Amino acid sequence: MAKETPRITPRAARTAAVAACAALTLSACGSTEDTASGDGGGDGKVGVVLPLLTSPFWQSYNAYIPKMAKSEGVQAMKTVNSNSDPTQQITDINNQLNQGVKGLVVAPLDSAAISSSLDQAERKGVPVVAVDVAPEKGKVAMVVRANNMAYGKNACDYLGGQVWNGKVVQIMGDLTSVNGRERSEAFRTCMKKKYSDLEVLEIPAKWESDTAASKLDALLNAHPDIKGIYLQAGGVYLAPTLQTLRSKGMLKKAGEKGHITVVSNDGIPAELAAIRKGQIDATISQPADAYAKYGMFYIKAAMAGKTFKPGLTDHNSEVVELPNGMLEDQLSAPLVTKENVDNPDLWGNTVK
Repeated sequence: MAKETPRITPRAARTAAVAACAALTLSACGSTEDTASGDGGGDGKVGVVLPLLTSPFWQSYNAYIPKMAKSEGVQAMKTVNSNSDPTQQITDINNQLNQGVKGLVVAPLDSAAISSSLDQAERKGVPVVAVDVAPEKGKVAMVVRANNMAYGKNACDYLGGQVWNGKVVQIMGDLTSVNGRERSEAFRTCMKKKYSDLEVLEIPAKWESDTAASKLDALLNAHPDIKGIYLQAGGVYLAPTLQTLRSKGMLKKAGEKGHITVVSNDGIPAELAAIRKGQIDATISQPADAYAKYGMFYIKAAMAGKTFKPGLTDHNSEVVELPNGMLEDQLSAPLVTKENVDNPDLWGNTVK
């Protein structure tokens, strides 16, 4: 039986973590051990299943996949787009398994529904890495995502620091997704606890731009005194939000009287451009390049029979154990404002 490397705890000093993980190799940070799973070499075709391609974020992630697969030595097949349909995604995964893939990198559309596909992959001995969304149950080698509770809390703190009283609205994602639930819950809880002078209105929009636009339009008709907006996904909500505000004469630049403070999630180029123009105020980055890179890294490791343990990594993140027992590499997600939007050290490859 392979010898287990020492556990790196969250309390370990960052310098010690970096020294222990000086190079990004298959031994990885967060501790690993060899198991009998995988083919022992990390070789074979890898299926990559996308949730949708209508969002600029997922378009960016999709563009990074072949580049990161090559850099990590992964034989990634052509990506498959499930077109926002959880049932189609299950079919897509089963099709990939029937084609004999040796690993899967999947961005789940439905946290619960994906479990049947994870069970099927486990029966076939095919390791799976989940990206962006943590499944509710099933077996995955790693979940690669940022801390979505932090997204909601950081958005709350930003709006709370800019808007002291009145009404704010959060345009939520799909509440069947753990991401949508966590961002919504964290934002709502933070507002109630720390900013009680703010009234929170909510729009469940299911990651759909048309739904966001129509419901925001109706909400602004009923509440024209809204002072702040939180977009849980700039990739799908930014354009309809700006268009709706513009159509009502409510799109005022930052610093102008009547400006509605907007904080978003994603960190896509369109959001950065909107920050520079003063149309929105901040975004919390989701690193599409890092999602692709570490999705490829972890599936390569899993196919080689590696497993991981909680601890600091050498790429400014931390592997944590979720309540359901899954491990998640929580990648850093910086807050971007007008003051730091052009800081290259903050972004790396994300805005290219």
